[in-house]
Amino acid sequence: MPRFAANLWYLFQEVEMMDRFRAAAEAGFGAVEFQFPYQWPATDLADQLAEHGLQQVLINAPAGDWGAGERGLAALKGRESEFRDSIGLAVEYAKPMACPRIHVMAGLQRDYTGRTMDTLVENLTFAADECGRHGISVLIEALNLGDVPGYLISNTTEALAVLDHVGHDNLYLQYDLYHAAMNGEDMVATVGENMHVISHMQVAGTPGRHEPDGQGVLDYPALFQAIDDIGYSGWIGCEYAPRTTTLAGLGWAGEYGIG
Repeated sequence: MPRFAANLWYLFQEVEMMDRFRAAAEAGFGAVEFQFPYQWPATDLADQLAEHGLQQVLINAPAGDWGAGERGLAALKGRESEFRDSIGLAVEYAKPMACPRIHVMAGLQRDYTGRTMDTLVENLTFAADECGRHGISVLIEALNLGDVPGYLISNTTEALAVLDHVGHDNLYLQYDLYHAAMNGEDMVATVGENMHVISHMQVAGTPGRHEPDGQGVLDYPALFQAIDDIGYSGWIGCEYAPRTTTLAGLGWAGEYGIG
């Protein structure tokens, strides 16, 4: 059966962040993810995880000035020192939270010249090495250009090419079913062919980025079953914006013991 993690950046916004752990556990989730934990003490987050019996399965490394529109540092020439500091901070948070994965964002840089790729390879190699020393995997993700114009890694083909180019055994793919669907990818085939590099998945309804239910264009129960049949046993993060309230929108998850 698929295993779903609540993305606390998107879900349970009806309550403050520190109350979302309890809300997720009470709704039946066994794990959580969220992008940026850095405004709260890591020990406080770890305490919430322990108190409510939750696993933290993913965080993002700091991604530059998010409010100003930045979406990652890994491919940005001249920001290498800041990138290395961001990985250090991510590890400082991941360790007390027992989080095994860090998503590293590449940045807004649609430039595949040697200088950009050299920067990306150097930074991802550093991240994979540094995180690997602490038993933490590094992930990259493709973000469709309709949602994130200018993002360097915009589809799975590009993401796989980056993995091949870096060639590090601690660098993996974070496969987001929403972005894949927006790109028109054959998701079942992609998962089947790339299970060895997929460490985490995420989902949202397509289009609209709401619940993965019957109001979108995809048959999500069939998709989840196909992914399960292939043998994927990792987590699928629920990274979607509820249409109304989080609990009201969990009808789709009832068959998986959530809601």
